[in-house]
Amino acid sequence: MGDERSVDQALVERVQQGDKKAFDLLVLKYQLRVSKLVARFLRNSADVPDVVQDTFIKAYKALPNFRGDSAFYTWIYRIAINTAKNHLVSMGRKASGSNLDIQEAEDYGASDWLKDYATPEREVLASEIQVNINQALSQLPPDLREAITLREIEGLSYEDIAVAMDCPIGTVRSRIFRAREAIDEKLEPLLDDYSHNTSSV
Repeated sequence: MGDERSVDQALVERVQQGDKKAFDLLVLKYQLRVSKLVARFLRNSADVPDVVQDTFIKAYKALPNFRGDSAFYTWIYRIAINTAKNHLVSMGRKASGSNLDIQEAEDYGASDWLKDYATPEREVLASEIQVNINQALSQLPPDLREAITLREIEGLSYEDIAVAMDCPIGTVRSRIFRAREAIDEKLEPLLDDYSHNTSSV
């Protein structure tokens, strides 16, 4: 990861010296990841390319002020999140839980919450868990949902999330803890039912 950061920093410095092709390389490198992130915030997938383009335009304009205090990847994520939120506001919609569709739950399917249950015999339970996680996510306040998404789906470190969300690391830990707690609360009755049913068989 350190190597990736130094490669990015070298490209950033080339852009700052007027090399536009170096920025094209950064766009190619991060376009897919930024698109996936933006898609999680927007209900209308047709809007994703515009928001991604706006993100990179903003990044290009802001790049002269980029000092490398954080990784380029973290910095561009922060711009993408803000651009997506601004887009929703301009469209008259708030970034609400309804923007998270079933794909979000499927992404969570690969996480620790589902690993123990993803056997063929437990497919029904797994799909119920996905639905419950999806519902729990949709009911979280935006700051908690954003933190847990960056952690569990994007795999960012607490440090990177703190930079991306522009808040202290303690706040990040607290948001992720509260988000997990809310999701666990939704899953608990389901898992209790499942363990009672299997123990009585």
